[in-house]
Amino acid sequence: MQNDTILTDDFGRKHNYLRISLIEKCNLRCTYCMPAEGILLSPKASLMKVDEIFVIAKTFVNNGVDKIRLTGGEPLLRKDFPEIIAQLASLKTEISITTNGILIDKHIDILKQYNVKKINLSLDTLVPFKFQTITLRNQFEKVIDNLHLLLNNDFRIKINVVLIKGFNDNEIIDFINLTQHLPISIRFIEFMPFAGNDWDKSKMVSQDEILNQVENHFSASKLEKLENEKNFTAREFKIENHLGSFGIISSITNPFCDGCNRIRLTANGKIKNCLFSNSETDLLTVFRNGESIEDLIGFSIKNKKKIRAGMDTVDQVSNPVLNQDNRSMITIGG
Repeated sequence: MQNDTILTDDFGRKHNYLRISLIEKCNLRCTYCMPAEGILLSPKASLMKVDEIFVIAKTFVNNGVDKIRLTGGEPLLRKDFPEIIAQLASLKTEISITTNGILIDKHIDILKQYNVKKINLSLDTLVPFKFQTITLRNQFEKVIDNLHLLLNNDFRIKINVVLIKGFNDNEIIDFINLTQHLPISIRFIEFMPFAGNDWDKSKMVSQDEILNQVENHFSASKLEKLENEKNFTAREFKIENHLGSFGIISSITNPFCDGCNRIRLTANGKIKNCLFSNSETDLLTVFRNGESIEDLIGFSIKNKKKIRAGMDTVDQVSNPVLNQDNRSMITIGG
């Protein structure tokens, strides 16, 4: 019998969406995600093994989780990724992944076999030179080829675009133009502060700035506001007669914390109850000691703050004393 009480916080939010980071490594070096000097990786022995991922995930599912997203680093770098998918698929819950797309062609059959049809593809520019500039890798054509491979196999695709002023904010219209003939959702994501990513407020591109560009290019009459999903992160829009749509995720200037239903489990088995939180709850050590982890899960959820880990204002989020006291994004998971 399912029990969702331990996944309900003091503000009545039920957490049915578990995001599991499988690995801290990535085959790209995106500057907003990984510090320029790199990161100190967790020792391999401290990372969750396949059976540990499964049993911990099953505990969450038994308590009300019905959606699992696999993230990284780059989740497809795990050599045991097929085993992980096979085991999680037995839980009969929706499974999706976030990936940079480079290894999709090597794993597409396993994704189809276990009905993993929702893919979030990270792609921050449509200009090959700029792709190499931000990722430090020459893999643009591979990502584009794999995007079309996914579309040709009827996967449901969201393209995650982290907007950084002066870098790719001049590509907003180019990305939206992709939705004219492709059944995709572009998700423009506000640049967020994490350890070592040189964030400052002036690099953010707000929802108003995005919509102003859109209205100036397409005209306001062609911009349609769509109904937001339950527990939404992106506020959704589309251009009249376009096949696809676009959304805006503005965690800093226009947060969506009231409906948050997400829990993050890091690759080394710690719960982060909020992307912005610097506090973590170690499940893996307790699990390996043969003890129950349900009380710890409940403790973490009950201690979740109402908004952005207690940073109620943009000024607080902008304070480096607060916003840098966190992991780098690559070790949290998208």
